[in-house]
Amino acid sequence: MAKKVAIINMKGGVGKSTLCTQLAWHFSTIRNWDKRVLVVDLDPQFNASQYVLGVHRYQKDVLKANRPTIWDIFEQATRAPGLKSSGRSLNDAILPVVDYTDGSCLHIVPSQLELSFTLKNPSQKEHLLSSYIDTIEDKYDLILVDCAPTESVLTTAAYLATDEILVPVKPEFLSTIGLPLIRQSLADFEKLYRKSLDVAGVVFNMCSGYSPEEKLSKNEVAKVSSRFKWHLFDEEVPFSRSFPKGAREGSPIFRTSYAHTKVAAQVADFCDAFAQRIQL
Repeated sequence: MAKKVAIINMKGGVGKSTLCTQLAWHFSTIRNWDKRVLVVDLDPQFNASQYVLGVHRYQKDVLKANRPTIWDIFEQATRAPGLKSSGRSLNDAILPVVDYTDGSCLHIVPSQLELSFTLKNPSQKEHLLSSYIDTIEDKYDLILVDCAPTESVLTTAAYLATDEILVPVKPEFLSTIGLPLIRQSLADFEKLYRKSLDVAGVVFNMCSGYSPEEKLSKNEVAKVSSRFKWHLFDEEVPFSRSFPKGAREGSPIFRTSYAHTKVAAQVADFCDAFAQRIQL
């Protein structure tokens, strides 16, 4: 069965989508991993979709092609005024990004801005994503769910569809603000749904090396993580201007033109540590 991990932080701007897509590219493309990877974009801002596909391909293969997205999964039975189902077949909700001859692949369930409308009528939709994933997870080794940075029915859907969470944190002022919110969110979910999720760990993301602010922030996050008994990765993911460039190109950091090899190596180090942590 696939390893299913939600990438989440209740604080925005921490680089969740960038990290999610780098993990996906790493395990599907790097030799010796060769995994079958599915990304589920659960954010109405659809950043992961654009990062994986590139801006041009997202416009062409999703929007202009009128392709079904994560929105269709949640709205497949909706009949409320202004929120009617598109009627598009969920068979095409998974978009192949790349398929390799050895069987490894990177696929995505893309998102779209209209997913935000789902939040206006959230009742009885939280199980729809997990039910969908149940039907296709045997085709994949790893399923990564990129979550929106706010508590909603989408958060509950992500918890129901996965077994573990990964928490990226940007080491800056108020870096710990999202951690207690996640802990409370998990506790509320477990109480209501009788399902517990493991925390794969907390990772410092978008690290710039700016001192002493980063050092202070990292110390605060380490204290909170220790108090919650959450694993804190030693490996860190650096800040790089090559990430948004790669997003435009639809390329991982190790294929982005003029990206520093040191940055790519640090990303790879974290990916490998993450794989060991979740026993991929």
